[in-house]
Amino acid sequence: MQTITVEELKAKIDAGESLHLIDVREPQEHADFNIGGLLLPLGKVQTLQTEEIEDLKNETVYIYCRSGNRSGQACLMLEPLGFKNVINVTGGMLAWQERIAK
Repeated sequence: MQTITVEELKAKIDAGESLHLIDVREPQEHADFNIGGLLLPLGKVQTLQTEEIEDLKNETVYIYCRSGNRSGQACLMLEPLGFKNVINVTGGMLAWQERIAK
């Protein structure tokens, strides 16, 4: 599984790169704070309800959660489903809020 830091991801966003962001947190967490990712809670990934992102199998997909744990699990589950380039955002939104959204 590939990883990226919040600083590296922020640099890509600031550079105007077209990114596929997936938020695997729960709806309330997403509503409280998010960086624009598509909400796909980990529970949906665990039950293989990934239709919303099927068209991203050959794209680079950045997956984030609160701390990097759930997103890591999601990466490990998506890879066998044919997602070729999933990247876990280490530290998640806690790191983002601590280091970037000050």
